[in-house]
Amino acid sequence: MSEKFPMTPSGFAAMKAHLKRLKDVERPRNSRAIEIARGHGDLSENADYSAAKEEQGLIEAKIRELEAKSAMAEVIDPTKLSGSRVSFGATVTIEDSETGDEQTYVIVGEHEADIKKGRLSIGAPVARSLIGKEVGDTATLTTPKGKREVEVTKVEWIDVPALEDLP
Repeated sequence: MSEKFPMTPSGFAAMKAHLKRLKDVERPRNSRAIEIARGHGDLSENADYSAAKEEQGLIEAKIRELEAKSAMAEVIDPTKLSGSRVSFGATVTIEDSETGDEQTYVIVGEHEADIKKGRLSIGAPVARSLIGKEVGDTATLTTPKGKREVEVTKVEWIDVPALEDLP
């Protein structure tokens, strides 16, 4: 059996909502499209039918993927965690030792990561560099722009907003 993977409550809720939309909206819409295309006659030369069947395969694959992921998810609420060390669910603020620039990241599960919204996958190199660090510790991050030294300035255990709630 595969191992469980961590997710925040908001990430799990978003995944369940996506699954519900696929089952309740996308699948029935696609079935109607297949029926309409079937009514157009010869299926061997029916581009609408071929496209709808291809989309059906994609929808069903995504449903299976999300069902498997939700079954394997271990939902961890960051507000119920504590401690001074960076780990899953932590909201961590770091300061670039060279430039003084501050950035805040939330360490989340791989399926809810979005670097543009400050959500780092627990398996990402930057997150792995920060795991286990405490306020005042320095870490060497390997980024696309090269290596840089950062200092952990804050570790918080706060609610993680859903991706769609972020700007």
